[in-house]
Amino acid sequence: MPTPEPSEYVTIVSSDGFEFKILRSAACISGALRKAFDPASGFREQVESRFVLENFPGVVVEKICEYLYYNQKYAEAKDVPDMEIPAELCLELVTAADYLDC
Repeated sequence: MPTPEPSEYVTIVSSDGFEFKILRSAACISGALRKAFDPASGFREQVESRFVLENFPGVVVEKICEYLYYNQKYAEAKDVPDMEIPAELCLELVTAADYLDC
């Protein structure tokens, strides 16, 4: 039986249960998400097109998703404008970026 084509969208779930549907291409900017959603991986995340970030609340995951789209949008640009990041989220976002390899 042939393997079904992966969904164009994936779901990222925060620790407090918020779900964010984003393009697989944007999610795969993250090294960790790229590995989890790789069709050859056999991981549950790939099969379900769903990744749970158990240590990060919705406000942080929302900013992560925003960053992934921002990174995708400006991947080839030279003069990229700064992304707005609230000071109170900086530490959690650095931790999340390290965890997600992005």
